[in-house]
Amino acid sequence: MMNGKKTVAVIVAAGKGERAGGDVPKQFRTVAGRSLIGHCVDRFRAHPGIDDVVVAIAEGQENALARAVGPAPLPRSVIGGASRRESVANALCALETDGDVGAVLIHDAARPFLPETVIDDLLAGLGAYEGAIPALPVVDTLARGYDTLGETVSREGLWRVQTPQAFRCDAILSAHRAWPADREATDDAQMLRAMGGSVAIVKGDTMLEKLTHPADFALAEARFGGPSMRIGSGYDVHRLAPGEGVWLCGVHIPHDRSLSGHSDADVALHALTDAILGAAALGDIGQHFPPSDPQWKGAESHLFLTHAVELARGAGYTIGNADVTIICEAPKVGPHRQAMQERVAGLLGVDISAVSVKATTTERLGFTGRGEGIAAQAQVLLCRT
Repeated sequence: MMNGKKTVAVIVAAGKGERAGGDVPKQFRTVAGRSLIGHCVDRFRAHPGIDDVVVAIAEGQENALARAVGPAPLPRSVIGGASRRESVANALCALETDGDVGAVLIHDAARPFLPETVIDDLLAGLGAYEGAIPALPVVDTLARGYDTLGETVSREGLWRVQTPQAFRCDAILSAHRAWPADREATDDAQMLRAMGGSVAIVKGDTMLEKLTHPADFALAEARFGGPSMRIGSGYDVHRLAPGEGVWLCGVHIPHDRSLSGHSDADVALHALTDAILGAAALGDIGQHFPPSDPQWKGAESHLFLTHAVELARGAGYTIGNADVTIICEAPKVGPHRQAMQERVAGLLGVDISAVSVKATTTERLGFTGRGEGIAAQAQVLLCRT
């Protein structure tokens, strides 16, 4: 709710989608076991900040929408126009009639894999601005030219704009009404800016890449259409050296020794990071954070773990549960177990009930038994989003 009024998601799905090929408009095509519209509807309905979903479709597509969304309840639909701009305007007019809509998120059905965190950031952005958009910085070299290469263009301050785009409902409706009828707009945010509205930029996501061409669907199927669950394991060891405490699971434990390593040597978070990367088949911690790189000297290991979580999320997975076993004679883990579980749960973005932290000894056998180092094992279940 925004100022006591509803927040509604508008999914624009009235186009023909001819560039995607096939015998049906792309918004009704299936990828990763669900239609594009179905994915979008599911993701908006699952977010606690979204009160309702409206889909703009072409005339005569009511039955196609029902098949695409089923078995979930059919969302409200409006008939779109000849252009995307007209389809959005029709949806906004319908919401104005409702009289109780404070904010609207306008989204293209061709971007089906919508992360929850993007919605969170967009809604937060509306607190101080009339609009908010997700965008990714341009990282490729840009150059002018046709048949031959011309001069390069600076990437500084350039963004790749995505959807959904969030707006205060009255502001974006006014922007649409002020826009010339004979001129098309690249997106809704530009229309709001044209009438002096303020638009915040929030962090976009590679999961929001638009599906336009047949190759895009093939890549999306390969990325998101895999198994619904994947399991990974990780193992790490660090030797003990003179010091004043050790880092385990992101918690500092006072001790007469410290773990030695290029980073803070949190052996438990390192094992957990490798488990996530392994489950997602994304390499290992050494590939992403090589110890030969001076920028990671003394780094806090939670940076490695959250990076692995983001990579797994980009591959279409969330954390199901995590199980960590710390192997050492000392220090005692038991008194710190609750703090460790809370810290790991926060880093993974899951409930504490999905995190297990255990400890064991080797009965004074081996290097851990002799107090020369600490080892850790971790297992992770990833679930398809």
